[in-house]
Order: sequence, then structure tokens, then C-alpha cells
Amino acid sequence: MATFRIRGQEFGGVPRDYWQQRNGQLDPEQDYLEIYRNLTQYEFPWETLQALSLALFRTFAVPSIGGLLDRTKEFHRHTQKRYDDTSLLLEQPTTHGFSSDEARDAIRRINQMHHAYDISNDDLRYVLSTFVVVPVRWIGQYGKRELDPGELTAVVRYYQEFGARLGIKDIPTDYPAFSALMDEYEVTHFVQTAPSHRVAESTLDLMVTFYPKPLASLVHLAARSVMDLPLSAALGYRPPPPLAARTVDASLRVRGVLLRLFPARQTPALVENYNRMRSYPGGFALRDLGTFPQTKSHR
Repeated sequence: MATFRIRGQEFGGVPRDYWQQRNGQLDPEQDYLEIYRNLTQYEFPWETLQALSLALFRTFAVPSIGGLLDRTKEFHRHTQKRYDDTSLLLEQPTTHGFSSDEARDAIRRINQMHHAYDISNDDLRYVLSTFVVVPVRWIGQYGKRELDPGELTAVVRYYQEFGARLGIKDIPTDYPAFSALMDEYEVTHFVQTAPSHRVAESTLDLMVTFYPKPLASLVHLAARSVMDLPLSAALGYRPPPPLAARTVDASLRVRGVLLRLFPARQTPALVENYNRMRSYPGGFALRDLGTFPQTKSHR
């Protein structure tokens, strides 16, 4: 089978469903890290990136989370760095494994941030649930295929370990429990507040810069079009025009169908290599990542 390269990324040389076949050969109870890496860095990297961005907006709609982010001012003053730091810290365990120095340093850094602020276990569990549920739903709706049961188990096991290393208690035991937690938490906690809207606006203002300037208004509209009504209402946005929402939905679905014809990726898509990561053009050090009260040192 022929291979080819696009922007330094290699595709082909294996069957189109290579990663699905590979994951089917692995044990999700033991090999969940490899399965999760295959899903997020090889087969569904774009879908994962979009879904985790949407998950980020969902957390803003919880007043205790959106309010904290607004008070720190980091999402207003240093939006790009805050976005980059979050993405880079979350990527380390996936790329290097939980037992690696990189993952341990990243998780230590995340824990230092959490301990520097008053964040409830309930809020942390909710955030963890969005990392599990939102990408699974996005892939099921817009990916080239749905996840297999074993892959779904692997995603759950991966985030169960991640959550445990973050000290989160009462982590859900399976995907239905994660899904129920997220949905129920949003029903009881989504409330429209000015701080949540400000944080969402700052983040959207950053995201439109990832695309050519003439497309800014369209990108803003597309981002709001993938938000469900409870989320957009909680963030203070009017529902997009029905035609716009249908167009975005149809476009994403068509993309997923077309990707079934595309060769399998052979080069991992790492967040640190994305053009939208602009804060560390010369490379990053984990000790420089994160947001902390200015009165405290966490070196």
C-alpha cells in the first residue's frame, strides 16, 4: 500500500481501518493508554481537539467554575497561554504514559493549580466527566465511525486513572455513569452569569484567530452552532439561525463520511506541534505551565 505525506504527516501503507483493528487486538482493561492514544493522536485527533474545546465551554457554564476563571483574569489577560497550557498539560500522560517523568510533572502541576484555588470535588468530577463524554458523543455524531465497546471502556479507564492521580474522589465506574453525572450536573448547575459569558467570549475571541481573519464571524457562528441550547443559554448566547445550525451539523457529518475513504494516519498528531499553540515557539518547559495566584511560587 502506498504512503504519502501532508505537512510532514504520513498517511497510508496500512488498511483504512488499521487503528480500529489494532484497538480490537488490545485489552481495554490493561492497554487502555495505548487504545486512548491510538484514538486521540492517530484516528480522531481533530475530533478530539474540537470536542475538548466544546468541553471547555461546558465547564464555563457552571457558575463556580466560570466565576473562578473570571476572577483569576487569566482567560482575559493571557487567553492564548491559558489555552496552550491546558492542552499541553493534558497531553503529557497520553503521549508519554502515566509513569513517565513528563506525565508525573504535568499532573503535579495540575494538582498544584487545583490546590491553590478553592475547587470542590463535585466540580472536578464534572470537569473529568466532560473529558470522557463530550469527545465520545462528538465522535459518534461527527466521526467516521462510532467507538467500539472496548474503545469506550479504554477511554473510561484512562480518565479513571487520570482522575485518581488528580485526587478526585467518587469517580464514576463506567461510561453510563460518567454520562449521567455530566448530564445531571448540567441540569442542576447551568445558570447564565456575566462571569461565565465573559470567559466564553474571551475564549471564542482567541479561537477565531486560529483561522483566516475574513472567516472570523463565520467561525464564531460555527462555534455557537455546535453548542446545544442549554449550553448556549447558560453562556448568554442567542441560538444561532436554524439554517446556520443545520449547515454546520451537515458539514461535520459529511466530513465524517468522507474520512472513511481517507488512508489511516501513521504519524501522531500532537497538540504541541499545532500552529495554534503560540505561547512557546522555542519549546515549552512543564515548570512554566499553569495559572497560580501571584503571591505563591510553584517552581
